[in-house]
Amino acid sequence: MAKAKKKEEEADTPEAQGEGEAAAPKKSFLSKKLIIMAAAGVLVLGSAAGGWFFFFHAKPHEEKPAPVAVKPPAFLDMPEVVVNLSSTNNGRAQYLKARIVLEVTDQKLADEIKPVLPRVMDAFQTYLREMRANDLEGSAGLYRVRDELTKRVNLAVAPSRINAVLFKEIVVQ
Repeated sequence: MAKAKKKEEEADTPEAQGEGEAAAPKKSFLSKKLIIMAAAGVLVLGSAAGGWFFFFHAKPHEEKPAPVAVKPPAFLDMPEVVVNLSSTNNGRAQYLKARIVLEVTDQKLADEIKPVLPRVMDAFQTYLREMRANDLEGSAGLYRVRDELTKRVNLAVAPSRINAVLFKEIVVQ
C-alpha cells in the first residue's frame, strides 16, 4: 500500500503531470488524424460509387429510336449522247459517245424529270461540245465532267434535284 501512495504522489508532481499532458495530445492528435483519413476514404468511395451509378447504370426509361428505312435510289436512263469535241490543232474531228444515268431519290422524282429531258439533253450537248479530248483524260477529268453535268442538270430540273450523274459508258474516238 505504501507503494501505491508513493505512485499517486509522484503523479501529482509537475514533472509527471507534464509527461501526462504531452502523452494526451499525441493520443488526441492521432485520433483526429485517423478520423480525417477515414472521412476522406469514405468521401472517395462515395464519389466513386456515385460516378459508377451515373455513368454505367442502365437507364430503364431510355428507348432506342426506331431505325429509319433508307429508300434505295431510283435511276433514270438518258438517251445516248454523241457529240463532236472541240477540234484540236491537227484538225482531226473527235467524237464523244456517252450513256448516262441520273440518280434520283425516288421514282416520283424521276417521273417529274421526264418532261424536262429535252432541256437536260440540251445542257449536256452544249457543255460536252466545248470539251477537248485531253479534258476527258484520266479519272480526274471524268470527275470534273460528272460534277459539271450534275450542276447543269440541277439547274435544268429546278426546283427538283438529282443526286448524281453516272456514266454507263464513255468513249472518245
